[in-house]
Parts: sequence; structure tokens; C-alpha cells
Amino acid sequence: MSALPIRSDLRSLKPYGAPQLDVPVQLNVNENPFAPSEPTVRKISEAVAKAVAGLNRYPDRDAIVLRDALVNYLSKREGIVVDLAQVWPANGSNEVMLQLMQTFGGPGKRALGFSPTYSMYPDYCRDTFTNYVTVARNEDFSVSAQLALKAIEDTSPDIVLFASPNNPTGTALDLSIVEQVCSRFEGMVIVDEAYAEFRRSGTPSALTLLERFERLVVTRTMSKAFAFAGGRVGYLVASPAVVDAVQLVRLPYHLSALTQAAATAALEQADDLLAGVELLRSQRDDLVEWLRGRGHQVAQSDANFVLFGKFADSDAVWQGLLDRGVLIRQTGPDGWLRVSIGTPSEMMSFRQALEEVVPG
Repeated sequence: MSALPIRSDLRSLKPYGAPQLDVPVQLNVNENPFAPSEPTVRKISEAVAKAVAGLNRYPDRDAIVLRDALVNYLSKREGIVVDLAQVWPANGSNEVMLQLMQTFGGPGKRALGFSPTYSMYPDYCRDTFTNYVTVARNEDFSVSAQLALKAIEDTSPDIVLFASPNNPTGTALDLSIVEQVCSRFEGMVIVDEAYAEFRRSGTPSALTLLERFERLVVTRTMSKAFAFAGGRVGYLVASPAVVDAVQLVRLPYHLSALTQAAATAALEQADDLLAGVELLRSQRDDLVEWLRGRGHQVAQSDANFVLFGKFADSDAVWQGLLDRGVLIRQTGPDGWLRVSIGTPSEMMSFRQALEEVVPG
């Protein structure tokens, strides 16, 4: 039988995905390790049960109730006042980003990223026939205004992609850089804040700039800090014009009634679901100090993970940890590894395993 007539640019590629291995300590996909409490489980279950009774009908394609809950969350937790017309949810921030690329990218358009950064950005561009170009970050994985503006001048993009905190490095972006780029660049600026709830105290969000810049988009997710990775809900916050434009490409009824009900209930339980964030921040900072104390290079992190190295054979280190029941992530620059922040006992297991694999 002849091969399928698959698109030429997809041939020989492998789908995105981190290893899913059944090991005692899983620290490779940046999840919140703290499961929802029993009261929260009951609240979400009750909301889903009500939605089940109406599954013979299509869900609200505009997700009004969920969007209103997101508006309330941003106001209460972030002190950001936005209108419902400025918020748009989808199945994870992955779908949000894909919709943005479908809307503002496409054939003949170019998106600029700063490497190393999230490995799905080139896939969003590939799937929307958008040209993706990258410029290397500074040695400490930061992005300066000078670097960003020079990259824009050199590559002439239509879209600029920032991640803050950045994945896989964990580095946050100085807000003045976003301001300068938005002020001098006429295209779309997307700031991916998937890990924003983990940023260190005093690190501002690009949400504070939305009132000034109509072509700025901030994306968020409930998968990380919210302990809602299995719920698959992300959202963007931008001008109403951006939200209207994105709806041109969204699939009909893209968010199921069950997803909307569960996410709305989860937002009502935000205090409970986010209760472990401060502990994760503290453990992250302790881990950075511990790794540096052992002589490792460590990227400064505002996320719930730490990028560390630099190893002559990072594959061997990763395998050594796995052999001891600890799964972390092989991602980022050569010689570096990324570890998600887990429970205190999981972090102790990681430290003990690393001491055995890489003796001090």
C-alpha cells in the first residue's frame, strides 16, 4: 500500500509530548502537585452534574458565564479591571495560541520568538503556515529591549511572541521591554503568561498594559497554578477588537458544557486551588539556592520549575534520575535539564537522587 498523501511539511515529524512514564516521582510537565481538596471536588462535581442534565443541547458558544468568572478572578486576585468583552477562553492556552496564529498569522506572515522558549511555538506557526523565526536570548536567558527591538528590525515580523515567565528557562520579562516594543512595533505582541501566578512578589504582569496597547494580547492558563491541567482551559485577555477577531476562527461550540461548568466552579474555588502556590514558590527558591550550592548553573526562575546544568552528558543524568524513580524533563539548551517543583517529599527524592547521580 502506498504512503498516505500527508502534507509534505508534516512527513517524518513526531507529535509533541513529554514522556508519560509510571514512576514514583513525576517532575517533568510543570503540573501543580497538590490535588483539589474534597470540598472543591464536590463543588466541581455538582456543577458538572448539572451540566450533564443538558447534554442534549449545545453549550453556550460564547462561554458567557465562564468569561464572567474569569473577569471576577482577575479583579480579585490580580487587581485588574477588564470587561467580559476582553476575555476569551479555549481548550488550554495551546488552543488560544493557535487561534491567535490563525487570526493574525498565516501565509506571508512572520512570527518572532526568542530562543530557547516554548517548543510549541514553531508548531503553532507550522500549522497556520506562518513563518517562524527566532533570535537567541542573552547568555542569562533574559531578553533586553535592545535585543528585542534589534530582532524586530532585522526580521520584520508581524507577530512578536514573548513568554513571561519563559519556558523552559523560567525567566520573567521586564515590563518596560513590553512597553517599548508595543510603543515602536505596529504588529501584534503576544505575552504568554502561563506561569504568571508563580512569579516572584513585585514582578508585574503585562495585563497592566492592556489599557494602553490595543495590539497587546496576554494569554493565561488554568493548567498550572490552578491545579486544573486535566480540565484543559486557557484564556486570553486583550482589547474587545482582538476577541472579536479571534472568534472568526474558533470552531463552533469549541468549549464543551462540561468544561465550562467545571472551570467556572474551579474559579469559584480559586482560594483553595491556589493555596499551594506560595509553598511551591518557596521550594523553587530553596532548590535554586541548593543547586547553585552544589556548583550547578541555574537559570533564575519565576515559574514552578527550574532549568539547571550544565552537564557534559545530560542524557546520562536524566537516565540516572529515572533509574531512581524520578522523572524530569530533557528540554532547553544542550547540557541543561528542567525539573518541576513538586511536593516537599518529591523534592527530597529529587535531591537525594541527584546527589547519587552527580556526587558533589
